[in-house]
Amino acid sequence: MKIEIHAQKRGLQGTGASRRLRRTGKVPGILYGGEQGPVNLELDHKELYQKLTMESFHASILTLDLDGIKQQVLLRAFNMHPWKGQVQHVDFQRVSKDKKIHMKVPLHFVNAEKSPGVKEMGGVSNHVLNDLDVTCFPDDLPEFIEVDLGELKVGDSVHIKDLKLPKGVEPVLHRGENPVVATVILPALITEEEETAAAEAVPAPSEVPTTAQAQPEAAAEGAAGDKAAAKPAGDKGDKGDKGEKKEKK
Repeated sequence: MKIEIHAQKRGLQGTGASRRLRRTGKVPGILYGGEQGPVNLELDHKELYQKLTMESFHASILTLDLDGIKQQVLLRAFNMHPWKGQVQHVDFQRVSKDKKIHMKVPLHFVNAEKSPGVKEMGGVSNHVLNDLDVTCFPDDLPEFIEVDLGELKVGDSVHIKDLKLPKGVEPVLHRGENPVVATVILPALITEEEETAAAEAVPAPSEVPTTAQAQPEAAAEGAAGDKAAAKPAGDKGDKGDKGEKKEKK
């Protein structure tokens, strides 16, 4: 699928110029890479925003029409406004047919509903990865990579090295690495694990001294202190005086 995006060279630079550009419905951007120097761009916000909603726009070789001159590029980055839904900036990279590129390619999961684990054993598919880092020449870059879950039983997994990658496409892995892409599991197992983890995280009531539990002890200590303070310092002396009067009688 060929995707084309239009752009123009941008003359003015700086924060103020970019802000004024956005007010007119444009998006500032940059084109870099290859043997040429970087070029500042401006793009139509509406066209760019619509293209960004396409999955293939993020993982395909794009045709950038820059002032009538077309060249092959990759979308490398874009920034969005925190709450306005407005594209703030976009980066494109030139590509050369004779140089390999490094890209994230989306994964498409198929046949999960036909697998023995889902259809016969009541399991559900669990997608561990949603995209895959690959390296390849630009002409070999796929729009997506298909992950067939049709043979999985409960407890089975598909790893990266199990995938059937298009010709010329290689996964980016460290030595000995073979991460899980998807599994089929029972929903009950998820529930039991979550309940166990929640039960272990909550301490027993006896281990947590609440305000209500602490109040009786504090009240008792306070009452004892009040009684001791209420006794006059000369009580014993008064009793001694009464005893002396009785002896005189």
